[in-house]
Amino acid sequence: MTSVWNYPSGVQLADRTLIGYDVEATDGHIGKIDEASDRAGRAHVVVDTGFWIFGKKRLIPAGVVQSIDDTNEKVHISLTKDQVKSAPDFDDDGSDDRDDDYETYDTYYAPFGR
Repeated sequence: MTSVWNYPSGVQLADRTLIGYDVEATDGHIGKIDEASDRAGRAHVVVDTGFWIFGKKRLIPAGVVQSIDDTNEKVHISLTKDQVKSAPDFDDDGSDDRDDDYETYDTYYAPFGR
């Protein structure tokens, strides 16, 4: 089993940015990518859900990314809207060090690991 924090084989960031890409859950659109990281062992995207869940942001691990469509600027994930909505809130405190927050994310996203 690969860590939920690593992009699946076949999905690579290469030298592109995903910021601004739309994010599609298995059952529809959930928002736009506000931030993306390919940090080893902690790769993720931060999705701004806009009005859908009242302006909340969600940190989503790279392991749930199914595909990246550069032509249409879309990222498809293997979570449903409800799974994203139920995820822990992302609190951007401006810090680059989120290690303390990962325990919360690990607990929530562990069942979605590959």
